[in-house]
Amino acid sequence: MFETILVPIDDSPGSERAFEAAVTLAKQYGSAVHVLSVVDEHGPRTDEWDRDGDSPAAAFINAHADAVDTDGIDVSPAVREGVVHEEILDYADESGVDLVVMGTHGRTGVRRYLLGSVTEKVVRLSDVPVLSVKADAEPGAVSFDDILLPTDGSSGAEAVIESTAALASETDATVHVLSAVDTRSLGIDVGSSVIIDELESVAEDAVATASERLYDEGVEAVKTAVAHGIPYQVILRAIDDNDVDLVVIGTHGRTGIDRYLLGSVTEKIVRTASVPVLTVRSPDAGDEA
Repeated sequence: MFETILVPIDDSPGSERAFEAAVTLAKQYGSAVHVLSVVDEHGPRTDEWDRDGDSPAAAFINAHADAVDTDGIDVSPAVREGVVHEEILDYADESGVDLVVMGTHGRTGVRRYLLGSVTEKVVRLSDVPVLSVKADAEPGAVSFDDILLPTDGSSGAEAVIESTAALASETDATVHVLSAVDTRSLGIDVGSSVIIDELESVAEDAVATASERLYDEGVEAVKTAVAHGIPYQVILRAIDDNDVDLVVIGTHGRTGIDRYLLGSVTEKIVRTASVPVLTVRSPDAGDEA
């Protein structure tokens, strides 16, 4: 599934955690890992390399050689210059990358690569899945024993099932399929109870459809749940309640002038979840509103 994994880096803890996660997946899938450093064309100019003459990407790999076991993995450094998120996306396209792994926060201060905001742009624009890893995650190998798949039955939610199944089958993970019934806009009357029943029916159909497809794709352990509440809060609670290691969630396509909207739920989960989040863009997401 993930033959080539791209890790864009700066010198932040987020990059370190992303590299660890990429290596974990590379061992599972026999993937090649590309470590990319982008010199921001709008940032301060510097021609300084490390004292051994290595590129920033090569220096990063060497610096983490003792902490991250890359034996048997093809790890390659690369350096580009330009607008950071654009260079990442171009590199991913040109190199046939199957997955981008990024930290969610970067350096702050005058000399910085804004990996936090860059990550959000890459998540919004990437045609391939993006794994976002928290900068403050515990160092070390990442495990994917319990995967949370939120679904509302939409095309964006459907698009993530294949990726979830591939991950779960490879790691023997349990997939927790969840749908949230959001009743905030409903009043308390007879009509509302009928609408709630309909919303619950839609949610139950969504988790049933997703779980059936997961079983068809070879996933052996699937758990389903329907919960009431604000969707992103329901998802965050489910992460804690089920000791989830990874959330897989869909994104939407472009709306407005040169802007992608993940959907408010997805964006909140990427920003606030305590575990890595894999975002998968809907295949029918268009380039125009």
